[in-house]
Parts: sequence; C-alpha cells; structure tokens
Amino acid sequence: MTLQNTHETGPAPTSFSWRNLAYPYGLWALFALPGVAMTIAIMTSAEPAEMIHEMVHPSGEFSARFLIATMLASPLVLVLRGWRGPQWMKRNRRYLGVAAFGYALLHTILYLIDKAALDPVLSDLPKFYIWTGWIAFVIFVPLAVTSHDWFVRRMGVWWKWLQRWTYGAAVLTLAHWAALNDWGGIAPALVHFGPLIALEAYRVWYWYLRPRTATN
Repeated sequence: MTLQNTHETGPAPTSFSWRNLAYPYGLWALFALPGVAMTIAIMTSAEPAEMIHEMVHPSGEFSARFLIATMLASPLVLVLRGWRGPQWMKRNRRYLGVAAFGYALLHTILYLIDKAALDPVLSDLPKFYIWTGWIAFVIFVPLAVTSHDWFVRRMGVWWKWLQRWTYGAAVLTLAHWAALNDWGGIAPALVHFGPLIALEAYRVWYWYLRPRTATN
C-alpha cells in the first residue's frame, strides 16, 4: 500500500555497493521480521490453531503501526524541519505503506483461517468491529496495487485522489481497533493514533487556518 506521494523514494543506485544491496532489501527484511516471527511461532507451536488465533490481533496491530508511520511522514516533515528522521520516512513511504498492506493481508488470512468456515465469517459481517475492518482492507487493496510508479504516471491527478482514501482507511482502522474491545480498550488505539491525529490537526491549522500576514 502506498499513501500520498509514495512514489518518492531514495535515489536510484548508480553502481553496485553493499549499501545498495542492503537498500531496499535490508529494509524489507527489517519490516518482515514481525511477520516471520509470527509464522515461526505458528509453525512450531504444539497447538497451531490456537497460535493462529493468538496472532490475529498482533498482525492487525502491526498493520496499523505501519499505516500510522506512513501517514506521519508529511506532518513530521512540517513540524521537524531539517530533521533526517522525518525526511527518511517521507522517502520511504512506499515501503512503509506496502508493509502496512502486507500485515493487513496477513491479518485477514489469519482471521479467515481462524474462522475455518464461510458461515461464521458471514455471520460476523454485521458487527461494527468486523465490517469496519473489512472496508479498511478493501480500501487498502487499490492503494497497494497502484503503489508502482507506472500507476502514478498513468493515473495522473486520479492517483492523488485515490491516495486521499487513506484517511478513511485510517479512521476505519481506529474504529475497528477500539470497537474490537467494546470501546473499553480504546486507550491502546488512541496511544497509537493520537500523535497522528494531533499532527494532522496541526497540519490543517498550518495550511488553512493560521493567521497570515497580509502582503502588498
């Protein structure tokens, strides 16, 4: 998945070096570590079905974390001007966004395996904490599919329009997370999404609401 200007990546390597080899493959390996750990835990468990059930929630949480990191890039660049960390996040939004989709896909697969049949999946659909998650995932799919530069060039202004749906996916993900715990467990969700909400509010204020000095 790619979220707003995700075609902005680091400079293309011009010659072979170990540094070029590590980027982006080393970055992908780093992002994949939690998923690899979950897979190993499932495969080596004496109770694979029980372990799959236990891994449903962590996989979804990692998807949310990568989604938040992707969306934090632009407001952090605005707030922490000149800092390398936000600039690195902005250059690598493509990879962060696709990682978010990858864990959302893993989350969905584990959920379906855990349910083990179509009937319980369909009976769950009317539940608020279920359909919010499904809609968020459906939004993630075209964002991930169009993350390649080819789509950016071909779609033009429509690509940016599509990327704005990321905000809807983020709201649905927050609602999915909080409602999953009957809203009593909203604190962990807000701990994750709170900084994003605050920084996005600041960005809106900075670009649209702050007083501006009149110029002749």
